[in-house]
Order: sequence, then structure tokens, then C-alpha cells
Amino acid sequence: MSLFERLQKDMYAAMKSGEKQRTTTLRMALSRLKDKRIERREDLSEQEEVKIIQSLVRQQKESLTAFKAGNRADLMEKTQAELDILVPYLPQMMSENELRALVEEVIAETGASGMSDIGKVMPQVMQRSAGRADGKLAQNIVREKLG
Repeated sequence: MSLFERLQKDMYAAMKSGEKQRTTTLRMALSRLKDKRIERREDLSEQEEVKIIQSLVRQQKESLTAFKAGNRADLMEKTQAELDILVPYLPQMMSENELRALVEEVIAETGASGMSDIGKVMPQVMQRSAGRADGKLAQNIVREKLG
């Protein structure tokens, strides 16, 4: 079952059980996936679906940070609830040790030796991690290894 189908099935279950917050959040995620599907005029791959959900989660985290800074407890609560609903749909993220091993492997394969080679290493790391790596952490590790 694809991520889209899982979201749809869970949204229908939430609608039947009367869970308004869950229904609204899943409907938003499905809407984003459908928009991207229409834009591309073809079905999305599992990896593309995960990227879209990851961007939604990232946006929610940024909103949460802004709401904390603005002392908006009501919006923080709503945003945290949406995060709690979306995060389980993401694949298990790579640990820092797994990511370090992957970065070292890519550096060895590409023959990267300095910061000028970061453009060779990062795309390979992100592609091989298949959406399971935090981009900022990966970039920091690559900079550490090449620096």
C-alpha cells in the first residue's frame, strides 16, 4: 500500500470516528500530494510522496518555533497535534552513526578530498538515504569530513 493510499484509508477512518483534527491534517497532506500529482501529470513515487510529507513536517516545525517565540500557546498546541499526526507516516530516520558511515562511503567512492567536492558528495548521500536522512545533519557531517 502506497503512502497516499495509507493516508487516504486513515483519513476515512478518522472521519468515521469523528476525529476532526486528524481528518483535517490528513486531508491537508492528501491535498498536497494530489496537487503535486496534478502538477506533474503522473503518479508520484514513494520517495516523492515522502519528500512532500517531510516538507509538511518541516513547515509545521518552523511554525511551532515561531509560535513559541510569539507566545501563542493555542497555535502551538494545534501545530504540535498536526506534527504528532504526520510524523508516523515518515520512514524511520537514519541515526547519526548510520549517516556518518554513509557519508564516509560516498566520500571514498567519489574520491572527494576538500570542501570544493561537497557538490559531488551531498547529492549522493541524499539519494542513497532515500529520504531517511536529515539534510542539515548530513551537510554538517560532510563539511566535518571534508574540512
